[in-house]
Amino acid sequence: MRLLMACAIGTLAGMVLTLSTTSWLCMVLRVPGGGAFNVGTQRNQSPPLCDVDSIFSGRGRRKAQFLEVYQQLKKELLSDSDLFQYTTESRSWVEEMLDYTVPGGKLNRGISVIDSLSLLKGGDEELSDEDVIRACALGWCIEWLQAYFLVEDDIMDNSVTRRGQPCWYRVPKVGLIAINDGIVLRTHISRILKTHFRKLPIYTQLLEIFNEVEYQTASGQMLDLITTPAGEVDLSKYVLPTYLRIVKYKTAYYSFYLPVACALLLAGEKDEDKFEAAKEILVQMGTYFQVQDDFLDCYGAPEVIGKIGTDIEDTKCSWLIVQALTRADDIQKKLLKDNYGKADHSCVEKVKKVYNELQLQKVFEDYESESHSQLVSEIEKQDDQRLQAVLKSFLAKIYKRQK
Repeated sequence: MRLLMACAIGTLAGMVLTLSTTSWLCMVLRVPGGGAFNVGTQRNQSPPLCDVDSIFSGRGRRKAQFLEVYQQLKKELLSDSDLFQYTTESRSWVEEMLDYTVPGGKLNRGISVIDSLSLLKGGDEELSDEDVIRACALGWCIEWLQAYFLVEDDIMDNSVTRRGQPCWYRVPKVGLIAINDGIVLRTHISRILKTHFRKLPIYTQLLEIFNEVEYQTASGQMLDLITTPAGEVDLSKYVLPTYLRIVKYKTAYYSFYLPVACALLLAGEKDEDKFEAAKEILVQMGTYFQVQDDFLDCYGAPEVIGKIGTDIEDTKCSWLIVQALTRADDIQKKLLKDNYGKADHSCVEKVKKVYNELQLQKVFEDYESESHSQLVSEIEKQDDQRLQAVLKSFLAKIYKRQK
């Protein structure tokens, strides 16, 4: 993890931000000779000689802060408590499982909590050290939730790789122990929330929103699984209302709404109308994001998107097949029915040929342009300029993305 830190910090490679268990925020300066000195403050004491934002800049600073809080949260979770005392073997297992499954992605969901809180408060300079720590902790709760979903999803889908390495259950010593590991990941979210938020007024709201989003996502996964059961191809189920329902519950709530809702709670927002307005826009944005994902699975360059798309072979209820079925003639529909869901290169190419005949690339371009215009219009209807800034920042990150 220190290596990851060094890459993120760049020219400030000798500086490492650390967080202690007693709510200190310290700066450890490692000098070429190997020495170090700490500058820190505890609550209610004078501010540090160098605050967080003077140490790091831009995305690298944000990611460095975030990764350091991961190390602290992991340390807390691996400590014995009244509820559970580790053996040496079990502590080592959980630590390896966490490092393998939690921090390896792009971390966009988690870091978005800090980015959103900064915009809601009027800039990084308005964030206290405690704000940063709490935002990072909630961001990591979302990353833990993501890890839990992915560990279980990979088993259900019989997937081989995840994030450029074997899926956790594919690691030889792990196997189906990964099912329980996924459950452990979910319980960690409750532990983090209790440790860092139980004395705050928003604690109950945080518990509720994580429980609700988990329920929505699991229900979306269920819809996806029963629509595309293994070994069965029933294209009559692949209709737009079904697709939109799957995407809404499986992706949009936890990937888009949850980070912003956490930031709104941290910012002290109490207006339910703002939460509802943000939810409506972010769910639409999450749908647009998934449509992009489906498009890139077929048309994205593997060296850019980081994988070879397999939605056709995997019988996915994707936006492309839904659009194709609404536009195809009888001959094209028969070709799709005969070839969709088969792990054969010639079958995949026949499906893609139909997609090209139906000009689905142009259909997507039109959809993307229209979706962007609609989202901008809805965002600009919001009276709160800071909430507008948060929503526009999310849209800017995904508009016309290539991966």
